[in-house]
Amino acid sequence: MARLTVIRPSLVWQPASALFERCLPSSLFGRLTLLLFAVMLLSHLLALSLLFELYPRPMGPPLPKPPSAQQTQPPSLDMPPAQMLLDIGVRLGAMLLAAWIGARWLAAPVKRLAEAAQGLAAHIEGPPLQESGTRECREATRVINQLQRHIRLQLAQRDQFVAAVSHDLRTPLTRLALRAEALHDAVARQRFCKDITEMETMIRGTLDYLRGAADPEPLVRLDLAALLDSVVEDQQACGHPVWLAQAPAASGTCTVRAQPIALRRCIDNLVHNAVRYGGHAEVACFMDAQQLRVSVSDKGTGIPIDLLDQVLQPFFRLEASRHRHTGGLGLGLAVADEIATRHGGRIHLNNRPGGGLCAELTLPRVI
Repeated sequence: MARLTVIRPSLVWQPASALFERCLPSSLFGRLTLLLFAVMLLSHLLALSLLFELYPRPMGPPLPKPPSAQQTQPPSLDMPPAQMLLDIGVRLGAMLLAAWIGARWLAAPVKRLAEAAQGLAAHIEGPPLQESGTRECREATRVINQLQRHIRLQLAQRDQFVAAVSHDLRTPLTRLALRAEALHDAVARQRFCKDITEMETMIRGTLDYLRGAADPEPLVRLDLAALLDSVVEDQQACGHPVWLAQAPAASGTCTVRAQPIALRRCIDNLVHNAVRYGGHAEVACFMDAQQLRVSVSDKGTGIPIDLLDQVLQPFFRLEASRHRHTGGLGLGLAVADEIATRHGGRIHLNNRPGGGLCAELTLPRVI
């Protein structure tokens, strides 16, 4: 029995499109030149066809005119005005249409490259970009892929360096802590232990910040309102004056695409900063059609206006916060801002009119 083979149109179209792509010039300049040449040829043929269709010329030799008519009539133009306007209009319309089609045709590979590069910026561990399109686009894609491999190599080397530094620094700190416990003077022992604990906290904070940018935690859909409730409950369980002032009424409407642990760390840092320097933290959540806003407010002394942007930089501390019992490392707000940027959001700091600081986290909302 004969077997019937069905050929799908898509299977035929793909080799045909690949053959057409190979026949085209490989550069943007070559494709634009080919397009303009084809348009000029087609517009010329179209204009001539319309002229012969609308203004047909009589067959045979022209009829002789009387001598009196030849003397009185002025010499006629080779092409009447109507025919001239039609010819110009057809050619101009063809050129405008070609310019529109050519712009879209030549911009399509660049647009695909920009979209792919944008996705690569959000996920550096993703697959390399496909090298396609014109020669210029393929060269740009090749450079972006090389840059991605270089960045991934740098991140891997940084992780190895951080792991080595963490081990090398914690080992002598552990020996110092054991030796401090053997001191007979209770006051000296307490001071040594306090300095060692403070140094260990500084090392842990610095290493955690260095690890943060390469966090492999996957992105998931997350209910931001539930996360805020959990953060506030944990803070209250620790005895901190933190409360949730406002949250969206409808559950399930505060959905974001985020890394849960990283986003929780971001909000925890904002709350800890408010409690440490403002005495309490008032958390509120607002939403609109495009984004979600989480505000953490306190009633402390605030921050000078000219330093509002600088406090988001790593290891930057205000003079008033450098007290060894209350001052931090200058990493809390920097880590929060880095996590917010990684999620497509931002952190804005503003001084409240009645005193205190308001840290606002904006995140894109997932509908």
